[in-house]
Amino acid sequence: MAQKPAPKSSNSHVPHITVGHFYANHAEKLGMRLEGSSSGLNRLIREPTINRPGLALCGFFNYFAVKRIQVIGAAELSYLKSLKAPEVKERLRALFSKNMPCLIVARNSPVPEVLLEVAGEFETPVFRTSMITMKFINAATISLEFDFAPSASEHGSMVDILGVGTLIRGASGIGKSECVLGLIERGYSIVSDDLTRFRSIEGRELLGMSDNLSRYHMEVRGIGIINIASMFGAGAVRAEKRLDFVVTLKDWHELEDVDRIGLDRENYEILGIKIPHVTLPVRTGRDLARLVEVAALDQKLKDMGENSAVEFNQRLLHMISERRSR
Repeated sequence: MAQKPAPKSSNSHVPHITVGHFYANHAEKLGMRLEGSSSGLNRLIREPTINRPGLALCGFFNYFAVKRIQVIGAAELSYLKSLKAPEVKERLRALFSKNMPCLIVARNSPVPEVLLEVAGEFETPVFRTSMITMKFINAATISLEFDFAPSASEHGSMVDILGVGTLIRGASGIGKSECVLGLIERGYSIVSDDLTRFRSIEGRELLGMSDNLSRYHMEVRGIGIINIASMFGAGAVRAEKRLDFVVTLKDWHELEDVDRIGLDRENYEILGIKIPHVTLPVRTGRDLARLVEVAALDQKLKDMGENSAVEFNQRLLHMISERRSR
């Protein structure tokens, strides 16, 4: 079975995360609220994980993870209470002088006034969370990994076809919108229209989504912008979906050779991850929505270990072998 070289997506980047971005996107989920001054929200978080600065508060700064969000809990606060006031301020100044992104106090513990005072001197944001320390660290790490995940944008619409996240690509005017509308009318859900954003999750899979502005909306030439959720119901839209399959619509006359059996397997590469890919010829009178639906369901069978083209080829070879042996 031939494996064709994978076309690649070239638009990718790793985002820069600021403290303000992290707070705006995850404050509600992580039970966070800002304490003290809002200065310093533009500080960069440069590593997608969390650090507890217990050793740093004791004065040991070798291997201090200054690029990470710092979290203190009951243990660190208890240690600070055991020190005399001048020593507490000295230890905190040594900590905040390292220019860490921010400090978060867990367990909804009252934030000491001296801590807010020293943080204000170094313009370091301080937050408080209602979560216990370890639960906050686990939840915040997951959120950071998502924010730091490499991302890319692809020109194409994404639809969920019976669990198969399908990206539909093609030149402008080729019929992508009509194809997607036909799929929505068949009961499937749209993820994004025209431009789809992808994030690489741990380098294993791609998560597709729309941007906030165009979410649940779609442009149809001659009609304009329509709201899919309002017209077809809440079940016709999805906020995000794993990408399983890529379909490229191409004018029949632009294809030199059309695969009629399906033995040659193609991949489409986004952020270094290869996704199964087919090219469908577009010709007047063809029901593109039905063809994309069948292609996605055929891919679902392949993922389950059933390949119709391979089975047919094996039957054909077996028949030829039998006839030659007669």
